[in-house]
Amino acid sequence: MRKGVYDMFRRHKITVIGSGATGATTAHLLALKELGDVVLVDIQEGVPQGKALDMWESGPIENFSMKVAGTNDYEVTAGSDIIVVTAGVPRKEGMSRNDLLKVNSEVVFAVVEEASRVSPDAILVVLTNPADVMAYVAQKASGFPTNRVIGQAGVLDSARFRTFLADALNVSPKDISAFVMGGHGDDMVPLVRYSYAGGIPIEKLLAQETIDQIVKRTRTGGGEVLGLMKSSAFYAPASSLAEMVKAVLLDERRILPVISYLDGEYGEHDIYVGVPAIVGGNGVEKVLEVDFTEEEKAAFQRSVASVRQPLSLLSLGAKG
Repeated sequence: MRKGVYDMFRRHKITVIGSGATGATTAHLLALKELGDVVLVDIQEGVPQGKALDMWESGPIENFSMKVAGTNDYEVTAGSDIIVVTAGVPRKEGMSRNDLLKVNSEVVFAVVEEASRVSPDAILVVLTNPADVMAYVAQKASGFPTNRVIGQAGVLDSARFRTFLADALNVSPKDISAFVMGGHGDDMVPLVRYSYAGGIPIEKLLAQETIDQIVKRTRTGGGEVLGLMKSSAFYAPASSLAEMVKAVLLDERRILPVISYLDGEYGEHDIYVGVPAIVGGNGVEKVLEVDFTEEEKAAFQRSVASVRQPLSLLSLGAKG
């Protein structure tokens, strides 16, 4: 997908599937950041059209030039450079991410099959939970090369980790460098040893008890929001999606924690899971492997196992 010099001034086309809170917020952010013209698609008649019109009409005030359109017809999304998948049933209080598995796998397979048919050169960014499994589903539905299908979780989980560390230190989150690996669930692995505040290791600035509390809060960050407002988070997830879209469309080659396909990296095969990767115009340009302690390695393996378990419940073959 990487653009040549003569393609630099062509406006990108971005499809966002799902016009719920996360999808609509993502679409608005993409327009605000002027990353491309946005098509919001949903099965509900009138909803994507109305939300898109409302966003578009904010353009003169927010000073963006991009067009936002809503549709129920995937033909309108044809030729998209990037497709963001937020469609699915949101997690409700008392539900685990695995509870969403069957219904959301069917939804994701169907919408990705349609969207990829009319945009065969696009890159897919998948948010729908359970995100690691849904990225795998999306790749099978589209038949795209694995590097062109990316799951969103690590950017969000790492943002939560950085937020909590910054709060504990009473410093700007801009100066916190930290990331989370593994599955997007309670077995995720916040890597404390690779976490810094202004280049200073976190372990030299915070007591171990405080760090342990922050790690625990990070792992249950989505559930904390869910418990407070009885619905899933959407502001931080939308911001995370926008950051990933920007990295791809502007070919930034950002090092981001994303759900990537592993084919031997970290000793794992045929699975999508959260790892640090270089993200650019071709999607995942390269998975980066970090050194683990024995404890970190065991935690990562437990997290991978927690992704394989629900994945094993689905019958997925390559798109034919």
